[in-house]
Amino acid sequence: MNMEEFKKEIIEDEGVKHEVYLDHLGLPTMGVGHLITEWDEEYEKPVGTPVSEERVENCLKQDIHVTIDECKKLYEDFDVLPVDVQHIIANMMFNMGRPRLSKFKNMKKAVDQRDWFEAAYEMTNSRWYKQVPNRAGRLVVRMQNVQT
Repeated sequence: MNMEEFKKEIIEDEGVKHEVYLDHLGLPTMGVGHLITEWDEEYEKPVGTPVSEERVENCLKQDIHVTIDECKKLYEDFDVLPVDVQHIIANMMFNMGRPRLSKFKNMKKAVDQRDWFEAAYEMTNSRWYKQVPNRAGRLVVRMQNVQT
């Protein structure tokens, strides 16, 4: 997996905010879609609190590391999947987390069978596809075009 390329993709999809903000669900967030938890120094800080570039970068590195680990738990053969498929799954994992992505059972089955077109179809057959249509649409097209 090309980590620098993946990082660019995530930044493009998530955006970057150097302050505490509320995400579309009203949850406190900062940086590149980093959900603030009680372990973060920004916990319970008001919306608009500035966040340094260094802090944003450190959180993003950690979040990407966690994302890849979660991908490997859900897809035991993650490291041998085509790079585009790795990026697509990791992007979805970053966006949704493992509890939600693990519900994409038919997509997983299609990926396990290396049926990229079916995997793409299963991606469209979800609430996620309607919630983030631009991001999801790009990922579906990429999945449809995977060459093995």
